Amino acid sequence: MDWFTAPMAPPDFQRESDARAQGHWPVAGVDEAGRGPLAGPVVAAAVILDPARTPPGLDDSKKLTVRARRALEPAIRACALVGVGVASVAEIDSLNILRASHLAMQRAIAALPQSPALVLIDGNLIPRGLTIPARAIVGGDACCLSIAAASIVAKIWRDRIMVDLAQQHPGYGWDRNAGYPTKSHIFAIQSLGVTPHHRRSFRPVHNILYQDISIMR
Repeated sequence: MDWFTAPMAPPDFQRESDARAQGHWPVAGVDEAGRGPLAGPVVAAAVILDPARTPPGLDDSKKLTVRARRALEPAIRACALVGVGVASVAEIDSLNILRASHLAMQRAIAALPQSPALVLIDGNLIPRGLTIPARAIVGGDACCLSIAAASIVAKIWRDRIMVDLAQQHPGYGWDRNAGYPTKSHIFAIQSLGVTPHHRRSFRPVHNILYQDISIMR
């Protein structure tokens, strides 16, 4: 396993530059969005930045405002190579969320218009079966510009999916909570029931389903 814990520092291009100096180019940053929600898919993005045209203001998507993320996402797409991959709720329930996240990452890498020579992955694990050289970076979205860019693209892409699903299934507030286990979301599941887009393998959803089955018996 090739990973290390990233220091607390603003995102920069140092890891990409070091990889290029070692003969690895292009380099893609990879991150996912949606590991914690009770509903919706998990989405991953892979981004190859142009070091001469990096949009200013890139950072871990969790540290940015909604407005900043929405402004940066098209700026990233305008000057970088981007691939997006999605793993469905069915895949999350059958594989588990970690493996489904890695599957989405592999799909995002495969969707890049140019194959990278190295991928930098947020986290401490490299997806199984990945044939491209990879390095895992704990906290990579906070220190590595390519991973930060990927975190923004993945977050925006997934939020759009959840807004669309919210229109199909009103009452759960997915356009506001993105499927995360807020009190209002839990209450909605208890009141309105479980939809096909809820992750049945996640304990809160599983427990509600089990309670319903117990009552029916």
